[in-house]
Amino acid sequence: QVQLVESGGGLVQAGGSLRLSCAASERTFSSYAMGWFRQAPGKEREFVATISWSGLTTYYADSMKGRFTISRDNAKNTVHLQMNNLKPEDTAVYYCAAKIGRSSRSYHDYSAWGQGTQVTVSS
Repeated sequence: QVQLVESGGGLVQAGGSLRLSCAASERTFSSYAMGWFRQAPGKEREFVATISWSGLTTYYADSMKGRFTISRDNAKNTVHLQMNNLKPEDTAVYYCAAKIGRSSRSYHDYSAWGQGTQVTVSS
């Protein structure tokens, strides 16, 4: 089972930026699609972005397009989420997730999850 650890969350003012990182224990990253999800208190877990480890395929939720960028660094076994122009509604716990095979927007398809990192955007 791959182990995932998120970092980079924190408190930021609206309009600011954060970069989240997810470190994975698995060396064979080509076997995993990686995703970012978020969950606010009392809300359902929400898809944010996903990327294949080849980098050929990326997907974003509509509300994140143009603001968020998912990327990978295979040499460091990490995936990143660059978040720009943050809004108060982006406040949530952000989770990194991994799955075998093709990327997916559904959290049900992911078998490994990190503990999450809190992102709080103040108005």
